[in-house]
Amino acid sequence: MTATSYRRIAVLDIGKTNAKVVVLDAGTGAEIAVLKRPNVTIKTGPYPHYDIEALWSFALDALKRLAHEPGFDAISITTHGAAAALLDLDGRLAMPVIDYEHEYPEAIRDAYTALRPSFDETFSPRLSMGLNVGAQLHYQKSAFPEEFDRVATILTYAQYWTARLTGVTANELTSLGCHTDLWNPRAGDYSSLIDRLGIRGLMAPIRSAFDALGPVLPEIAAELGLGAPVPVYCGIHDSNASLLPHLVQRAAPFAVVSTGTWVINFGVGGDLDHLDQKRDALANVDAYGRAVPSSRFMGGREFEILSAEIGPVDEKAAQPAIGPVIEKGMMLLPNIASGSGPFPGMASRWIGAEESNRRERHAAACLYLALMTDACLGLIGAKGPVIVEGPFALNETYLKLLAALAGREVLALPGSTGTSQGAALLTGIRPIFGAETHVPPAEIAGLAAYRDRWYAAME
Repeated sequence: MTATSYRRIAVLDIGKTNAKVVVLDAGTGAEIAVLKRPNVTIKTGPYPHYDIEALWSFALDALKRLAHEPGFDAISITTHGAAAALLDLDGRLAMPVIDYEHEYPEAIRDAYTALRPSFDETFSPRLSMGLNVGAQLHYQKSAFPEEFDRVATILTYAQYWTARLTGVTANELTSLGCHTDLWNPRAGDYSSLIDRLGIRGLMAPIRSAFDALGPVLPEIAAELGLGAPVPVYCGIHDSNASLLPHLVQRAAPFAVVSTGTWVINFGVGGDLDHLDQKRDALANVDAYGRAVPSSRFMGGREFEILSAEIGPVDEKAAQPAIGPVIEKGMMLLPNIASGSGPFPGMASRWIGAEESNRRERHAAACLYLALMTDACLGLIGAKGPVIVEGPFALNETYLKLLAALAGREVLALPGSTGTSQGAALLTGIRPIFGAETHVPPAEIAGLAAYRDRWYAAME
């Protein structure tokens, strides 16, 4: 990664829940402008799919507005994983970009399970719905053969948006390496699934996340009102975007807990030898092409559901409720969002919550999230300090509980998300961290015994 002289970076950041365009100041790392909209799924058509044209219209409108004020001189891209774009010979979508939460018919699921490579090859567990991109491609090819015959190029999702802006098609390692079944991280090459699906010739060339693929196409530049050529960088999977600043700045070992719709946990400096595929542990691939032990659960979605059920609670007022929650043995068991996480196949239920108030339920929900995160960190053998970034970095109750459970320091980073900041680093600017909140591990009365009871309740 070489230093550049960019002053402001525009980042197109498409998450599963929201899409946004952010302008970051290269000198301070601050988000100086943000425009966003919900990421909507269209339920009609061959299968549920993302409203790509609405996202494109939003992106162009946002870039046009932000080009005027505050302005930008480079563009980077980050998106959620578990998505691929299938293009025809004209470079248009040959098939809609499928929503990874769509579940396939049982016969197609079974056929794919028999087809996919072993965990020892890909370090990608068999996940539900379309969370394995290989399962998406198999479904699209099996259920819609005529439409699939029109596919000329397959792109990972972030690189689809780069291609729309530049006309240059590419694939990239962080998106290929996020539980797709398509990548062999030890070999640093495609997995055997590529040939089993017969799609090797369709895969776009692999480029580094740090590559500038080209300037914005002239007709788009004119529409945006760009006064000079603006380079567009290849792009990166969002969780790996959150990881990148820490890889640049810190020495291993350490753990990163990247929170959003998903809570993705990275054990930097760990090994791949003890990952349990049945508990949603896997290898991701970082921006430098290195495998990183990882684990995850859908914690942001779960907390969103819980918060809607519980209602508004003042965070500081809820913290004193931790003691009563532990004393009562009030607890929440996994999983609120099914289909992923370290405790598969379990259905969520409350224990001892009948007489609880809103503050206690909120504290118990934070305790649940901390227990789930701690379990995920244990699965990847995470060592060193735990860095929490994203929305959960603002949740003091969660941070204190996680530090106590993990028995080591937790560092919380400010800001709503680290994905945009990480994606901006692809342009060669240096990472700038805001003031970190250091949360040392402090003993919380009864917490160790509570954790034992929580695990016992799941047996």
